[in-house]
Amino acid sequence: MKKLSSLIAFLMLCSFSQDLYAQGRLSGDLMMNVNFFQRDSNIRAAGNPLYDNFLSGGEGWLGLRYADNNGFAAQVRFDGFQNSNLLNPQAAYTAAGVGMINLSKEYKNFTIAAGHIYDQIGTGILFRAYEDRGLLIDNALFGFKVQYNINDNWKVKGFTGQIRKQFERYQPVVKALNIEGGVPVGQSGFMTPGIGILNRTMDQQSIDGVVATVNSMDVEDRFIPKYNSYGGTIYNTLNLGNFTWYVEGAYKTEEAIYNNFNNRLENTNGNALFSTIGYAIPKLGVNGTFKRTEKFVQRTSPNETLLRGLYNWQPIVSPIRVQRVISRYSPQSQDVSEMALSLNTYFNPAKDWNVNLNYTHINTLKDSFLTANSTNGSLEYTSLKLYREMYGEVEFRGLEDWIFHLGVQYLEYNQAVYQVKDPKEYPMVVAITPFFEVVYKIDKKRSLRFEGQYMHNEEDYGSWTFALLEYNISPIWSFALTDMYNIKPDGKLGKGLEPTHYPNVFVAYTKGPHRFTAQYVKQVEGVNCTGGVCRFEPAFSGFKAGITSTF
Repeated sequence: MKKLSSLIAFLMLCSFSQDLYAQGRLSGDLMMNVNFFQRDSNIRAAGNPLYDNFLSGGEGWLGLRYADNNGFAAQVRFDGFQNSNLLNPQAAYTAAGVGMINLSKEYKNFTIAAGHIYDQIGTGILFRAYEDRGLLIDNALFGFKVQYNINDNWKVKGFTGQIRKQFERYQPVVKALNIEGGVPVGQSGFMTPGIGILNRTMDQQSIDGVVATVNSMDVEDRFIPKYNSYGGTIYNTLNLGNFTWYVEGAYKTEEAIYNNFNNRLENTNGNALFSTIGYAIPKLGVNGTFKRTEKFVQRTSPNETLLRGLYNWQPIVSPIRVQRVISRYSPQSQDVSEMALSLNTYFNPAKDWNVNLNYTHINTLKDSFLTANSTNGSLEYTSLKLYREMYGEVEFRGLEDWIFHLGVQYLEYNQAVYQVKDPKEYPMVVAITPFFEVVYKIDKKRSLRFEGQYMHNEEDYGSWTFALLEYNISPIWSFALTDMYNIKPDGKLGKGLEPTHYPNVFVAYTKGPHRFTAQYVKQVEGVNCTGGVCRFEPAFSGFKAGITSTF
């Protein structure tokens, strides 16, 4: 705390002493959440300390940033958690301290930074340090970063350090180097190539943990773990006329990884290939995305699982859907085995009409599962279906002050893989969901929005309806009333339940850069996904309030 107080005092001194620091500026942001837990055993919001004992909890982040005109910048962030359900949604987490601190100085073409570093190489397949407060992901690299701008088009950067773990750090060390730039192509084209290399060195305690696991395995499956793993990536974006093409290929050397498909350690190398291509002309746009991932796991050590110890981010192929019932089945990226393809088409067949069509196809690789041939009983490797989506929506703006959306989605979702469940008890979710949305602009400041969805589903919890009514008074007030209704309970989790409502009453007030929210929530258990990273969350019942502010 003494270090934090000293740094805050230093930043304030820098901000107000313009004679000493030329025209410096101090800015900041605040985010606070509070939950009041209301026990409701009917929706399974019970049976843990949050509902049985603590009854309330929350978290907050206060960040301060100082920058002057001489290239110096400093940042500090205080994080506080009091009986928070973010780290583990079924338990209370209490801790507080300096969550992030960073000092940097730019001189001509040279920049050096120390402290918590947020950065990435390419799309992040090889390395990405980022923050996502909704899932409590903050894997900043604590160490040093150096960057040199060779010229207007080319730069090189390198960094080294340890990955953040709440208020501590994972002990393995990560080192990386990245070069990227820009090259003209013809008269109007341009490409931005890049290359990155990375080394992770495990500490002795992490190696000892791996060795203990290896020694518990069958003799024929044992191997000698390595302290070091090495990886590299090459990527390029090409813009040429109406075409845009991005491609990235990554490879990592042999190391111990945890294979979540067979629940065991393996000593293997890995690779990943990711590409997007787009073509756009007036009234038509076509985009394709492809990804192939084979045992490309980037963690501080194989001792870490779920969201722990990650220092990369796998790009997602399936488009993120905003519809409430559809978003329950968002497929997260698979770093052990995935073959994914998505194709989107946007076009305007006539004035005031917009059409969006999508198809997504995701499987595991062929060598992921050993199964018996139904004809002769021999064992052979097969791929496993993970996800299918056919999606279409139409937007019409031909009536003054009105906007109409109409669409439908068909999906197949492997809940056994994505939610880590027994495939014998949890079969593939097959669902079809028609939905619509109507927006009415009352005047320049006021608007009404109504949304309706129906999902026919015979697995998981069964079928759902969802309705939303939202009233906005821009830019100050927003009111919303929603109800997610388990209209026909079915499947493993819904069988035997009564039809159940999950209402939500929401209000938001915005005053300049300050936003205050309050809501009453009943939420069904399920998977929460943000940017292709997902985690399971239990049911929630109670009240939520929040504040976000910038200054």
